[in-house]
Parts: sequence; structure tokens; C-alpha cells
Amino acid sequence: MSALPLSPQVFSILTMLIEQRSGLHYGPEDRDLLSEKVSSRALDAGFDSLLDYYYFLRYDPKGAAALDALVDSLLVHETYFFREPQALEALVDEVLVPRARAGLQPRVWCAACATGEEPLTLAMMLDAKGVLADVSLQASDLSLRALERAKAGEFNLRCLRALPKGVEGRWLDVVGGRPRVRPELVAKVEWRQLNLMDSANFPGPETFDAILCRNVLIYFKDDTARRVVDDLTRTLKPGGHLLVGTSESLMRFGTALHCEERRGAFFYSKASP
Repeated sequence: MSALPLSPQVFSILTMLIEQRSGLHYGPEDRDLLSEKVSSRALDAGFDSLLDYYYFLRYDPKGAAALDALVDSLLVHETYFFREPQALEALVDEVLVPRARAGLQPRVWCAACATGEEPLTLAMMLDAKGVLADVSLQASDLSLRALERAKAGEFNLRCLRALPKGVEGRWLDVVGGRPRVRPELVAKVEWRQLNLMDSANFPGPETFDAILCRNVLIYFKDDTARRVVDDLTRTLKPGGHLLVGTSESLMRFGTALHCEERRGAFFYSKASP
């Protein structure tokens, strides 16, 4: 299939529409890549012009659902179990376990969890410490397709590339070449569809002891990322922590959070009263 022509003008309005809906930012250097991805959706929908397809997405009553499907196809679901584990270990050992054992029922939100390997990794770590029942885990993503995979607990072998010893056979089994997380572990996570651009549907203020939004902000422009960080911060309890990916930094945003290093990982913490 050859990509449909994508002029700079149509590229501009199409990427603006995608960014408004999802936060995903595409620069001029991404034009050919986006043209290929969007062309297949446009042709499948019966359009031979990307401008006509844009008008359909923007103004047709069926356009909103088609835009969501397009965004879903553009989302990057690259994740795996025990990814960047130092931050998770520090969070579990230094924050969640002490609070759980003190009877404080800590709450954690994994935002933009993709297919769920991160919250399930946390669940495994907490279960290993004997406190899983005492910690509330919530995980969200924009993609319903990714969430359905997470809730099914079925993954692919690539997700196991950083798996430590002792996990398989305890929380996870490989059946017919397909990794499957034990259903009782999957059930410990509250799964929810949520768009990070839609702060009106965020959980309430001062809800969480910790939020993980890792390897997500790199796909946003700075002003979008700053807005998302501010919205996430509002849902943190005083003294709560926001964790981002190792390749991400919030320092340039002038955020109200202060940065501290724990076991080589950076925790962005909300001031206590």
C-alpha cells in the first residue's frame, strides 16, 4: 500500500487534532511516518484524501470513535515486566511497605500503563513482601485494547526479557509459549480507561501516595507534559511521590515537586503541609 499524499498544511491540522485528543506530538520529521500510519486507516474507511479524512474525524458524528481508533493505533505499548526495577524496588521498600505495615493503606496509580506489565510487576513485588492486600493499585490507559490484554493476563515472550528468577511458577506461568499472569494477581489491580488529556475525569485531589507515569511524557510537547504533571500532582497526597522514566526529567518544568534520589532513581515528591 502506498501512502496518501500529506501536505504540510494537512499534516499540521491532522497532528493538532491527534495531539489535542491524546497528547502525542509529531514534528515535521515525522511526516512520512504519520502519513503511512494514517493512510491505512483512511483507506480502510473509504477515503482517498487525507484532507477528507481529517474533515471526517473532525466533524462527522462518527468521527470521534474513528479518531479514538486512530489514536489507539498510534500509541506506543512498549513495556515489559520488571522494567527499570530500581525505582520500583525503592518505592516498594521505602514507601509502600512501611506505610502498609503501619496500617495506612497506601494507594498507587500507574498512569498510562499500556498492557499492564508495570502494575503487575508492582503487585508481584508487594506480594513478595506480604503486603499486597494492604496496598491499593489502580492502573489506567487511553487504549481499551491494551487494557483488555492487561485484564486477560496474557502476554508475549518479549515481556519476559528482564524477568528475575522466582517469578515464573509463582505469579506467572508460560502455557503453550504464552506467559499468563495468575488471575488472582490481575484481580488485585483496578483497571480503568483514562485519557491523560482529560483531567476532569482524573481521580480526586490528594488520593494517591505514589503515581507512576513512566516513559510517557517523552511523547508530549513540554507544555502538554507540564500540564499533565500539574494535573497528576493534584491527585498526590502531601508527601506523595511521582515517578517518571529514567530518560525523563521534570526539572525544566519548574514543577512544585522537589526531586530526591533513591537507589539511583529520581522521586519527585509533593511537599508535606
